[in-house]
Amino acid sequence: MTGLKVGLNLPAHGVDVTATVAEHARHAEEVGLESVWAGDHLIPVRPFLDATLVLATAAAVTEQIKVGFGVMVLPLRQVAWAAKQIASLQHLSGGRVLLGVGSGGPAHGDSAFRAVGVPFAERGARTDAALEVLPSLVEGKPTRLDGEDVTLSPPAEMPPVLIGSGPERRVARFADEWYPAFSTPEAVAAGVERLAELAAEYGRPAPRVTVGLSFGLGDVPAAEIHAQVRSLTGYGMSEEAARASLLTGGPAQAAERLAELAAAGAHRVIGMPFPSGRRGQAELLAEAGRMVNGVS
Repeated sequence: MTGLKVGLNLPAHGVDVTATVAEHARHAEEVGLESVWAGDHLIPVRPFLDATLVLATAAAVTEQIKVGFGVMVLPLRQVAWAAKQIASLQHLSGGRVLLGVGSGGPAHGDSAFRAVGVPFAERGARTDAALEVLPSLVEGKPTRLDGEDVTLSPPAEMPPVLIGSGPERRVARFADEWYPAFSTPEAVAAGVERLAELAAEYGRPAPRVTVGLSFGLGDVPAAEIHAQVRSLTGYGMSEEAARASLLTGGPAQAAERLAELAAAGAHRVIGMPFPSGRRGQAELLAEAGRMVNGVS
């Protein structure tokens, strides 16, 4: 038994005619998934709902499943507002928040940053500066911002911080978990070793690992798989790497891949379904999770 946790990305973009966000979240909890996640975009190429509201909706209709930002683009927000949103969601969810954080890369484009008056080139430095003060703001401690002490209320427990792309030292310095996307077991194992060394330099424990991947289980047409490969190349991946990163096949085949990721150091895997039939995909992913964990 690996004890691998398995989560699912919610359909936060556009309109899903098959079910609402609330229905998808309830279904994910019913089939035994550990967490549900929402991405964060201000001006994407397609319609996208606000991640905080998506997760608040999911929390309101569930009881135990965790709700995760996958990821919050921190420099798009004033840090005090981000802290207020995080603390409020902690209260509304009963402490079920998982805080994925990112700086927003080229795939997001710079239009969102222009819209909020943030220079695109400053997004990394602003992310680091926000991570410096975010825990104390969420926890309701007096925090120095622009020369004044700010205390937010009501305070909340700071959720675990997951950091994916960007400088490895950011992960080592601030993250409770490393959150790589579309990674193979080999890449995860190599990253775990590097980050353990860097974290030790900061006197911090090695971060745990949550892996995000794109999946389509069961009888998925080859054309859909190829379309997803093309989509992933938009994130700078080669076609070969994109294809290797996908989780496909039946639940048993998927369970083998999940076991490989667990052996490489992952304690959680988050699946982003790419084919139609999201509810069926959630059920197949949950089945693969039970197989890898030795649960009948």
